[in-house]
Amino acid sequence: MPPFAESRSPFNGLQLNKPDPSSNIVTIDVGGQLFQTTKQTLTLAGPKSLFSTVSNSSDQHGVPFVDRDPELFSIILSLLRTGHLPSKAKAFDLQDLIFEAQFYGIESLLLASQSNPSQFEAFNLEKSLILPLSGRDSPSAISTTPYGFVHVAHGSKITSFDWALRRKSTILTQFTAVDSLLALSPNVAAAGATDFSGLQILDLDKGLVRETLNWENVTRSSSTVQAIGSSPDYLFTSFESGRRNSNSIMVFDIQGGFRPVTEIGPNEIFGADLDSAIPATNLKWLSKHNLLMAAGSHSGPSGVSGNIKFWDLRSGNVVWELKEKVDCFSDVTVSDNLSAMFKVGVNSGEVFYTDVRNAGAENPWVCVGNRTKVINGKKEGLGCRIESHDNQVFCSRGGDLELWSEVLVGASRNSEDGLEDRVFRKNLMGRVKDVGGSRITHMAFGGNKMFMTRKDQQFVEVWQSSVKGF
Repeated sequence: MPPFAESRSPFNGLQLNKPDPSSNIVTIDVGGQLFQTTKQTLTLAGPKSLFSTVSNSSDQHGVPFVDRDPELFSIILSLLRTGHLPSKAKAFDLQDLIFEAQFYGIESLLLASQSNPSQFEAFNLEKSLILPLSGRDSPSAISTTPYGFVHVAHGSKITSFDWALRRKSTILTQFTAVDSLLALSPNVAAAGATDFSGLQILDLDKGLVRETLNWENVTRSSSTVQAIGSSPDYLFTSFESGRRNSNSIMVFDIQGGFRPVTEIGPNEIFGADLDSAIPATNLKWLSKHNLLMAAGSHSGPSGVSGNIKFWDLRSGNVVWELKEKVDCFSDVTVSDNLSAMFKVGVNSGEVFYTDVRNAGAENPWVCVGNRTKVINGKKEGLGCRIESHDNQVFCSRGGDLELWSEVLVGASRNSEDGLEDRVFRKNLMGRVKDVGGSRITHMAFGGNKMFMTRKDQQFVEVWQSSVKGF
C-alpha cells in the first residue's frame, strides 16, 4: 500500500468536499485524523520529502491519506512550522521521532533542531549521558562532526555514534592502536598511528579502507602519522619517517579525491640536534588568518622543549615561530574567534595566551592564571589538556575542568602594539557530582554538546546544556 492515498472519509456517511486547487490550505488525513496546514509550511520540508508529494496529491486527488501515527505526525508538523520540537515531544522516545522524520524525509530538520551548534551554551554545561565502549581499551582519540556525530578510537577499534547518540557501530581497523582520528563526515574518518605506516581514509559504515595516503620521505622508510588537521578544502597530516630522523606535513585536497597538493616544513635530524626536527603533534587551521598552526615538543635531559610554527600555505613559508624552552607547553590550541593562541605550561601548570595578531613578538605569552604556583622541578601542567570552542577555552586539570572566557568590559589600550590588553577569567565547570574522577584525556565539541574521555575509563562523557536539548 502506498504511504498516502486519497482519503475515504473515516466518518460514517460524511462526504468530504474536494479541496479547491487554488487554495493555500492543505488537508492531510493521517491515520484517520485530519490535519490542516499551508503549502508554504510543507515547502519547508524540501522538494525530496514526502510532504512535497502530499501537497501535489492534495491538488489533484483530494485529501491524501498517510498511514502513520497521528500523534507523532503532530510533532513533525510542529517541527515544520516552527523549526523546533514542541514541549509535548518530551513524552515520546527520541528514536521514534527519528524514524518518523526519516519516513517523511526531514531528518535534517530534526537534526538541526536538536544538535544545532548555535545552541551550545558553555556556562550551562552539565554531564548528562555516558556512552559505553566495548572492550577493555580506553579511548585514545575522539573526533566529532559539526552536528554532533561522534567517532571514538579505543584500541584497534573505532566506535561511532549518530547525532542522537542512540545508534552506534564499531569497526575493527588494521592498527594496533589508533593515535590520531579526524571526522571528515558522519561516516568517513581519517585515522593514523605512530607505529603503523600511512594515513587511512575509512568508511565507518562499511568498515572499509577507502584509501591510504603516504609520505615519500628521503630515507624511503615507512611514514607514520603524528597528527591530523583540516580546513574546509584541505587535509593536513604530520608524518614522521620510520627511522624517526625526518618529518614533514603533507597537504591533501579533500574535494579532489585526496590528491597531494603540497609538502610543507620538511625536516631532518642531523647528529644529536633533536630540536632541529621535532614532528608536529598538533595541527590547527585558522580560517580568518589563512594559517596552519603546527606544534610539537619532546622531553630530553634538559627538560621539555618544543616549537610552534604558523605556516602560510600560499607561500609555503613560516610567518611566526615560537621556540619553547623555559616553560614549554603541555598542550596548546588556537581560537579563530578570539584570534588568540593558548597554552598550559608543562612546568608551571598556568594558562597563557598570546594574540595571533601580535605575530613576531619576542616574548608574546601573557599569563592569565594566578601566578601562585612555584616551579620546583615538578611538572604541574603535565597531562593537562586545553581546547578552544567558539569564544571559550576549556582546560583540564586532572579530573576537573576549567572554562576560560574573555572579559569584554574594561579592556584598556596598549599603546606599544596597538592591541587591547585582554582579560580572561576562569570558571569551574559542572555540578559537584560531575567533577573529579580520573584524569581527563580528550575533549571534543559537536552540535550543542561537549564530549570528554578519562584515563582508564571505557566510556565517553556527554556534557550538555541544562536548559536546552530534548
